[in-house]
Amino acid sequence: MMAVSQGRLQDRRPLSIIDIGSNSIRLVVYEGLARSPTVLFNEKMLAGLGRGIVSTGKLDPEAVTRSMEEFRRFRALSEQAGAERMYVLATAAAREAVNGPDFIHRAEQVLGTEVHVLSGRQEAYYSALGVISGFHPANGIAGDLGGGSLELVDIDGEVIGEGITLPLGGLRLQDMAKNSLAQAARIAKIELAKAKLLKGGQGRAFYAVGGTWRNLARLHMEMNNYPLGVMHHYEIEIDSAIAFLKQVARGDVEKVKGIEGVSKNRRSLLPYGAVVLQEILTDMQPSKIIVSAIGVREGYLYSLLDETERKADPLISAAEELAKLRSRSVTHAHELVDWTCKAFETFGIDETADEARYRRAACLLADIGWRAHPEYRGRQSLNIIAHASFIGVDHPGRAFLALANAYRHEGVFNENIAPEIKALATPRYLERARILAAMMRVVYLLTASMPGVMPRLRWESRGNGALALIIPADLADLYGERPAGRLAQLAKITNRRLILAVEGGPSVVAK
Repeated sequence: MMAVSQGRLQDRRPLSIIDIGSNSIRLVVYEGLARSPTVLFNEKMLAGLGRGIVSTGKLDPEAVTRSMEEFRRFRALSEQAGAERMYVLATAAAREAVNGPDFIHRAEQVLGTEVHVLSGRQEAYYSALGVISGFHPANGIAGDLGGGSLELVDIDGEVIGEGITLPLGGLRLQDMAKNSLAQAARIAKIELAKAKLLKGGQGRAFYAVGGTWRNLARLHMEMNNYPLGVMHHYEIEIDSAIAFLKQVARGDVEKVKGIEGVSKNRRSLLPYGAVVLQEILTDMQPSKIIVSAIGVREGYLYSLLDETERKADPLISAAEELAKLRSRSVTHAHELVDWTCKAFETFGIDETADEARYRRAACLLADIGWRAHPEYRGRQSLNIIAHASFIGVDHPGRAFLALANAYRHEGVFNENIAPEIKALATPRYLERARILAAMMRVVYLLTASMPGVMPRLRWESRGNGALALIIPADLADLYGERPAGRLAQLAKITNRRLILAVEGGPSVVAK
């Protein structure tokens, strides 16, 4: 039996998905079936199965040969990674090509398992589930642009509304337009006129799914010197998108800043993706574009979860996993969640639903950097959190999570902490991150990062609006100058008169 690393969750059983698209085929091995799935291994090949399908009606023969060789490798890699189940999904090109059935039959023989050829409706459904699983909550129109097709579907919370599949995938559109971007624009206009659901998206978000649009978003990041290279939940304002897409749709992508970060095989499709997105913006008039790093694969995994697992918060699930893997005590992390909730109530600090979620996640993540050298714990924690593969959190929320942890280690009055991350946070998030960190800095000195003490610490009102943090009498030896000093920092940040006191014993006003 294979020994499982302590850096992995012990109750997970790996599984894999092979995604056979019109442009790329990809193997993803996941640590296990979970609300916030973690990738163990990921490999992609740009096979180009759908290249030329409009003119020939067939999958590209060279791409078929290359794909079969890659399937052998994918199967071996899946087995090597210990995947107990392998799911194989095929989309537009395989379902539409004349030689698609033969290709599927050969693929099943090589892979040793059934290939699920998704209909356009199924593809739209799983793409919608992917967006639902990745945002908290989603509300708008999701568009999944592949090599062969574009799936559009209306999403409101967990409700999947009207959907449509259009032949506007990058490879197909390039073929239909005979490499003419002007003709591609005309085709996109005609096809998207069929998507009546776009009118219902006016003033709501457009969720952009698929590799071509993710690469466009990456170029947009580069052009605007965006400080956080995380694709999921990257937001593009409409005015900025219109100017950017106009530049890319001209076709001279080699001059666009950051193009070296896009594989050469992908570059030729970027103008076609831009043309389609331009027409969507015209027809839909969304409030903004939000990039989704997850789609059909993750939506299929989400469909395998039971109802209780689906309802779990993906951000909290991921934070709890990191707490289990990297903190000194996951019980202490949960105690911190409860203690700070009561402290915020005592201090009269109101929270929105998202702010409460983010505070909870920040507490679960508060000790993940403890193995680093003390001088680097804040910096290391900030980088891990800011760049983690979290879903269910926007970029200002990421900044809050990262900064709360950095301030907790490096001091709440340190103005030199990660200016690029601070730029993403709202003023309210910056203030809350400091307050939360200041509370953490007090209780960590009273608990030695171990459970059992925090639930026994309580706040008590004193005269003139003062608050006393009460240490139980049997824990009186934890009282000291250092926690009193940290309480003084919290007093300064909250502009409150705070007292550190032992029940029935000494007390000191934090100054």
